Amino acid sequence: VLQGYAAEMDNPLMAHLISPELQNKKDILFGNMEEIYHFHNRIFLRELETYVEYPELVGRCFLDQMEDFQIYEKYCQNKPRSESLWRQFSDSVFFQECQKKLDHKLSLDSYLLKPVQRITKYQLLLKEMLKYSKNCEGAEDLQEALTSILGILKAVNDSMHQIAITGYDGNLNELGKLLMQGSFNVWTDHKKGHTKVKDLARFKPMQRHLFLHEKAVLFCKKREENGEGYEKAPSYSYKHSLNMAAVGITENVKGDAKKFEIWYNAREEVYIIQAPTPEVKATWVNEIRKVLT
Repeated sequence: VLQGYAAEMDNPLMAHLISPELQNKKDILFGNMEEIYHFHNRIFLRELETYVEYPELVGRCFLDQMEDFQIYEKYCQNKPRSESLWRQFSDSVFFQECQKKLDHKLSLDSYLLKPVQRITKYQLLLKEMLKYSKNCEGAEDLQEALTSILGILKAVNDSMHQIAITGYDGNLNELGKLLMQGSFNVWTDHKKGHTKVKDLARFKPMQRHLFLHEKAVLFCKKREENGEGYEKAPSYSYKHSLNMAAVGITENVKGDAKKFEIWYNAREEVYIIQAPTPEVKATWVNEIRKVLT
């Protein structure tokens, strides 16, 4: 892909086949695939090869390189831009020509999906290895490697949602790390004389997608898009946020194990939040408590 497509975009002999709108878009189309390729080729593959005789110790290899795996996050974040560009130009003569030369049965988009598939495959391989390495040396490293890879997958998944937030004025990066995101039923209850809101609050919940950052929690409304692949990915229109410095939490709401409360400015605003399951609620409550303490 890097030699037969990406490099060809810079080849003067192929320039006449590339439409003007596609020129200089190499970075959008391929993201940081080259970085991923070099990491595997120069570093990770060689490391793995040193464990050929001791496969049960391979967890260590993952742990040593864990920081580098974050290059996948960058790749996945760029993927929606890459896909929309590909859709515009997929029938371009340039791509057809490259595919013919490479004698590939599949078109370029199948290969651009590979890094996304690869990062999800590692956790399956590590789970499989753990199954056969229960009581041997290295089992702990394998478990830790699996946990770390799952952490990276969660970060990739969360960031894919985060880049779909629209209408937020500030810079999301200033809110600190994104810790959790998910969809909830939310009822609001404001003290300040909104009797109508208070009456309404008892009945119909709002559907909100919450993004918990270290410094703020964002409430967004999810909008499903029509279309293919990533086009179908939802977007989230920003509604409001609460600064974590002024947030309080009530873990248990009478009569429902899935509900908890987030309140603001000494209960001036109260948000009753219903999670899909008691487990999801517990995870969120723990994470919020960690932020508050």
